[in-house]
Amino acid sequence: MSPSSSQVFPGQSVSLSCEEDDSSAGWTLRRNTSDKTRTQCGDDWGRPAGSICNISHMVSWHSGLYWCESREGATSNSINITVTGGPVILQSPVLPVMEGEDLTLTCKTKTSSNLPAGFYKDGSFIRTEPAGHMTIHHVNRSDEGLYKCNISSVGESPPSWVSVTGKIKTSDEPPTSPPPPNATSDLLHLVFRLVCHLVVFCPYCISTFIMVSLYRHRATGNGLPVSVVTTSPNQAEGGLDYDYDDVVTTVTTKHHF
Repeated sequence: MSPSSSQVFPGQSVSLSCEEDDSSAGWTLRRNTSDKTRTQCGDDWGRPAGSICNISHMVSWHSGLYWCESREGATSNSINITVTGGPVILQSPVLPVMEGEDLTLTCKTKTSSNLPAGFYKDGSFIRTEPAGHMTIHHVNRSDEGLYKCNISSVGESPPSWVSVTGKIKTSDEPPTSPPPPNATSDLLHLVFRLVCHLVVFCPYCISTFIMVSLYRHRATGNGLPVSVVTTSPNQAEGGLDYDYDDVVTTVTTKHHF
């Protein structure tokens, strides 16, 4: 819609167009008003030019719901246009605003659009703008609601609903890749696992070593070495006489402790 405003003054001219992907679909403008439904541009209102409909002189009974429709019956989203006879209108987008975009509202009279104006949302006062323009940056769903404005000593506009829609994700967007692995984190994890293994196995190794050492020491202490000394008769000295047939055997046992 040009100009893009959900509220217009009587006598104002507007142009409505269908943004079509396929011109062969035969898109046309239709509307519902208080007295007629599904009337087509060119029947008793507007001048068609392909998928465009021009209305040179808006009047109060032109207020209603407008949309595009193809020959096959496909329809677009609809917009609500109000033709008001009051002294003030609120110029707001006729289509939903995308999340993250800026929303600008203009409070204007038939002769001026830069007078100081107060703005309201859902009946609550927001703020006063000296030039009659209020911009909400990076809108989100909480900004959706019923807006109106007031110009002191002139009058108040009718309320208009402002819709906010989410961003449309397209299939052309590249898939997000996973973050690269963190080498430092992997090294710390490896060291942590190694320490855990050492904590578990070190006591076992130490206890095993102690037990083996004790066992070996015990085995060495219980051994009793024995020395046997045999003295023959021919080695007797110092006047000691022995019979040839007599053999004296001396057994010496040494105990080591």
